[in-house]
Amino acid sequence: MCLALPARVVELLPNLRAIVDLGGVRKEVSIDLVDDAQVDDYVIIHVGYAIGKIDPEEAQRTLALFAELSEAQNALQPLQNMREVL
Repeated sequence: MCLALPARVVELLPNLRAIVDLGGVRKEVSIDLVDDAQVDDYVIIHVGYAIGKIDPEEAQRTLALFAELSEAQNALQPLQNMREVL
């Protein structure tokens, strides 16, 4: 499954490249498809490309949902391990 994730642009680089922050992870991506992206804009990242801008509030809501999903998955992990033992 492929997901597009919101990320904040933290640095613009030459040749329509940028560094984005994905929840503390920084990654270089192409901004060829969003050539007006600026530092502090939120963009949607898919397979190394910014494919569009996103409203900062919508980006924060989406990131919060991903954090909830991660916490829920981590909470289930001990139960799954227990089932394997039994």
